[in-house]
Amino acid sequence: MHRRTVVLALTALSLAACGGGTGSGDGRTTNAGDTANCPGEAVDVVASVAQWGQIAEELVGDCGTVTTIVASSAVDPHDFEPSTGDLAAFSEADLVVVNGADYDGWAESAVETLDSGPVVVSAAEVAGLETGEHADDHADDAGHAATDPHLWYDPEIVPGTAAAITDALTELSPDAADHFAQRARAWAADLEPYTALVAGLQESASGRTYAATETVFDRMAAAVGLTDATPEGYRRAASNESEPAPGDLAEFEAALADGGVDVLVFNSQTSGGIPEQLRAAAEDAGVPVVEVTESPVDLDGSFVAWQSAQLSALSDALSRTP
Repeated sequence: MHRRTVVLALTALSLAACGGGTGSGDGRTTNAGDTANCPGEAVDVVASVAQWGQIAEELVGDCGTVTTIVASSAVDPHDFEPSTGDLAAFSEADLVVVNGADYDGWAESAVETLDSGPVVVSAAEVAGLETGEHADDHADDAGHAATDPHLWYDPEIVPGTAAAITDALTELSPDAADHFAQRARAWAADLEPYTALVAGLQESASGRTYAATETVFDRMAAAVGLTDATPEGYRRAASNESEPAPGDLAEFEAALADGGVDVLVFNSQTSGGIPEQLRAAAEDAGVPVVEVTESPVDLDGSFVAWQSAQLSALSDALSRTP
């Protein structure tokens, strides 16, 4: 299928502006099946980031290709500037999947510049979250989770976004409706171990505490009932990608040492002396360390496998704390 305009209620976006660029996210194009077997027209899908690209790949099946713009875990989507080739991919897409919530504003802006845009599924829009200055107007420190852009770590937003992708695919290629419905059922079945792990953690993690070197896992931590013991000053600095004050770092280390933290969540995709210093402090204090990543490390793997491995590690860590 090539460019066509379809309007869905879920595509209304509050778009953020961003400048052009020539950076590379080591994008890739995949086909989960054989488009020759598609009972309808194949759909060209472009995903801004791999977190949602992996899900789209499984939902498309034989009826399309998925191009992921930022596929490399070494690239920070917040600061990414799309190349001319990336912009061309958006212009040729039938469906664009974005995270939203100011995480990948460059992708939203790229779509906004098109004369006749593709269908857009935004995880933030599906979740009813605001983007840009309106989100800032409603944000406060006590409610920081509401503006946390790491939406793929929310076990309620993930299935809702997947359903929106399936709806968009079906609207674009109605003759393949049964195929997309079958792919959605298969994906829902694959999601069951992840859902079971979340449910199990909601029992074992309730009332337990965690601290995190970065905020990427906060939505999942909240969903399973963990209490955030990360010092507020450190958390604010991490959210703003700035260095924490010495006092905030000392407060973090003290919390690890005095038993105020049951588990340390460590983003292994972030290098630097401060995260490693906190990891060492946790290990010295006997606090289990759970490694998480902001984006999938194995691009040929599945979203469910990636998330389930981390949830299993968290469950194991909590089982080793009193």
